Amino acid sequence: MIHAVIMAGGIGSRFWPMSRRERPKQFLSVVSKDTLIQNTVARLIGVIPIENCHVVTHTRYVEQTLEQLPALPPENIFAEPISRNTAPCIAYAAFKIQQKDPDAIMVVLPADHVIRNVKKFQEALKVGIEAAKEERALVTIGIEPTHAATGYGYVQFDPEDSESDNELKALFVKTFAEKPNLETAERFLDSGDFLWNSGMFMWRTDSILQSIEHHLPDVYDAFKEFEGEVPPEKEADVVQAAFRNCPSISIDYGVMERADKVYVVPGSFDWSDVGDWNAVFDLSEKGSAGNVVEGNVIIHDASRCLVQSDDRLVALVGVNDLIVVDTKDALLVCHRDSSQRVKNVVDYLYTHQLDDYV
Repeated sequence: MIHAVIMAGGIGSRFWPMSRRERPKQFLSVVSKDTLIQNTVARLIGVIPIENCHVVTHTRYVEQTLEQLPALPPENIFAEPISRNTAPCIAYAAFKIQQKDPDAIMVVLPADHVIRNVKKFQEALKVGIEAAKEERALVTIGIEPTHAATGYGYVQFDPEDSESDNELKALFVKTFAEKPNLETAERFLDSGDFLWNSGMFMWRTDSILQSIEHHLPDVYDAFKEFEGEVPPEKEADVVQAAFRNCPSISIDYGVMERADKVYVVPGSFDWSDVGDWNAVFDLSEKGSAGNVVEGNVIIHDASRCLVQSDDRLVALVGVNDLIVVDTKDALLVCHRDSSQRVKNVVDYLYTHQLDDYV
């Protein structure tokens, strides 16, 4: 059977001050009336039934997850006591799902992406699922780049695989590349055989667990107790110990970049990982002078700004290309080109123990 694993444990620090530790980005309505995690589950309708959807999230977000996804069986929420990046998260979910379904195929999705063409997304998903099933490969979805982006990693595929016909199919991956500088990104775009790394994956549970055991033995050993039945009354302690003993490492760096049999399905759908406030600006409908406005806001002689106000009146006069987000206890003002650096503010708040603002 096909199972979905939705990774929803992050705090979305680049979305401060709207995204907070107690209500992070995935639980916010960023570009639609529904939240990001609700939209992630809704995109799977017709491909994966809700009873086969699982969410891995931090223990503090279990109740919010159930509130936002009331149709999700409570036992399908896998709680992380400590955040340890994507490889431990995926190992935990793979062991849990394999207990129930030894032949399971996992579709792994971040909870905070925006995808506009659901039909094309599902087509790519189905192609990837078939490759995972028939080839026993590790499969990712790569996004056809629209510009020389420096904020994404890249996946290079074998161009010979794509020349035979125009049919959508899984292509052999030659290499993964980290986030490039602009000159390198332009070269990737010109080459025609690079895709953006979306962070979406498909594989058999036994295939990914074998790969984790081979490439990340410390991660595998931390969760090895889940090879057998763990008594319900002991599971919380076992999970706590597993995450405590795990290194913090991504599945991309730990497994995908090292594995031999990796494929990528080109995705031609409209996609964004909504990585910062400028991405919200790009995705939102623009009003007069190219502004995106929500709440009690006055704009005079200002253009290309994103302004959100929870309550207070916010007025912009004679400015351009700003992000302004006003909440009850914090105000963010930054240039749109600097929106990635909002994370530095959150890091500062943690460092100086200003936890009330995180």
